[in-house]
Amino acid sequence: MDGGNALTGGPESRKKKVAYFYDPDVGNYYYGQGHPMKPHRIRMTHSLLVQYGLDRKMEMLKPLPARISDLCRFHADDYISFLKSVTPETQHEQTRQLKRFNVGEDCPVFDGLYSFCQTYAGGSVGGAVRLNHNHADIAINWSGGLHHAKKCEASGFCYVNDIVLAILELLKYHPRVLYIDIDIHHGDGVEEAFYTTDRVMTVSFHKFGDYFPGTGDLKDIGHGSGKYYSLNVPLKDGIDDEAYQFLFKPIISKVMEVFQPGAVVLQCGADSLSGDRLGCFNLSIKGHAECVRFMRSFNVPLLLLGGGGYTIRNVARCWCYETAVAVGVELEDKMPLNDYYEYFGPDYTLHVAPSNMENQNNRIYLEYIRSKLLENLSMLSHAPSAQFQERPPDTEMAEMEEDEEDMDGHNGSGELSDVDTEENELKIFKSTDIKDPLRTRKLVPPLPDQSSSRGDHESVIDYQIPQGSSRKDNSSTVDSNKQPKEEAMEFEDESKKPPEQEELRLYSDMQHLRPVSHMDAQPCEHPDGPEKGCLGTLAVRLTRTYFFFFHPQIADGRVRADVSDTGLS
Repeated sequence: MDGGNALTGGPESRKKKVAYFYDPDVGNYYYGQGHPMKPHRIRMTHSLLVQYGLDRKMEMLKPLPARISDLCRFHADDYISFLKSVTPETQHEQTRQLKRFNVGEDCPVFDGLYSFCQTYAGGSVGGAVRLNHNHADIAINWSGGLHHAKKCEASGFCYVNDIVLAILELLKYHPRVLYIDIDIHHGDGVEEAFYTTDRVMTVSFHKFGDYFPGTGDLKDIGHGSGKYYSLNVPLKDGIDDEAYQFLFKPIISKVMEVFQPGAVVLQCGADSLSGDRLGCFNLSIKGHAECVRFMRSFNVPLLLLGGGGYTIRNVARCWCYETAVAVGVELEDKMPLNDYYEYFGPDYTLHVAPSNMENQNNRIYLEYIRSKLLENLSMLSHAPSAQFQERPPDTEMAEMEEDEEDMDGHNGSGELSDVDTEENELKIFKSTDIKDPLRTRKLVPPLPDQSSSRGDHESVIDYQIPQGSSRKDNSSTVDSNKQPKEEAMEFEDESKKPPEQEELRLYSDMQHLRPVSHMDAQPCEHPDGPEKGCLGTLAVRLTRTYFFFFHPQIADGRVRADVSDTGLS
């Protein structure tokens, strides 16, 4: 069924080249019984949009898995090594590391965990590469958008922060990148990663208060060079389409005018929809998608990512419709037959009506938030400049192959197949190859990386920050000749860890000062007594300030994320 009609009129009607990333295996991953995060929703989304005929209007791509060196551009190598090695069968032998890396409850160990991380991160980085080379105007990876993951720990169902990795890739070609987050939860992991730079502006619209992750205050605006480049829009329960757009459009319009980004990343978490299992907003699918439509109208390279969303039938509806918005067609409300048709009963329609819940965001509150944020933006007189140095190499992507006679990733000589050219970094596969959601396609493993993704160019930027810290203005640089380890270091004996790993743990011990559960954001009860319970955002801010002044790792910047290899200053 081709259920779409082309949009007419306005800048959004211009035809866009859309690259869509999907791995048929992504729906096989399972967080565990009763866990609200269900990767199966990606398969449902894909099945629905294929039946609407959207696959024929896009370039359909299967992402290649991110390599260790790709993941370690932001994440600590010992953390990535842990994710690679831990399994449900061996996790009882790694209890100290489970605690250290915050893996176990919200972020459980499940079969194929590391492959899952490689898959969704590979889609986001691949989308960024596609945009960098003008092979697409819009790139889509609905399996990505996991915005809570930190440099050294998992958080809020997120293990690897694919958004940060994609932004780092975009920064190789664009002096400035804008990140917008419309998930109901604050995009804390992305904000932390870029809190001290003026090259990335983060804007998060989220539920604020006694709600996970407990960050994202209106007063959190960035630090040092990044002051006023972090915008937080704290919202209350029940916000509807009209109130949401009352804030979104004027704020983002001003951001685009002042910041002038070369590319935009939009995290489209669907837990801000009405009726979400873990959410408390009242947005319709059209209201949510209006954010996509609005960003599309600026004609700036756009990366669309997934995120939260726990009423999975509505997640599939939302992301299917937003794919249509990206392509530039309007879909019929009557849903076509698809592999999961029974999920969408009893109405079997694309759109669902919002509820009658009370909107606690009154006009006075909305006007205050809007005026305050516009005032902050007025402090930025012009877009920051960034001089190009020698651009580092692109993230290498191997060509996908599907050879019925040779499915083990080897060529006729028994050697691994060569990495192909940039033009063939991804091989387009036809919609007929993916209509069966259980069909799998193996990738040709790339040759072992013989050269670092960090070139020998001069390192001119180091805006690194520790997970959860109060962020310090950067004045240090990193060793430009330092090569990333192809394989991450493992510490069999915890006592042999280098001192910086022990010192970093000091900060991680303060995690009890913020809501610790994505599923239950009520104030936590610390075993050491109520005085150490969850004290809210003020306590978080005070704690971060304390570590900003006194924690040696934060003071000298050695724990901050390495983004010095973007080729810009």
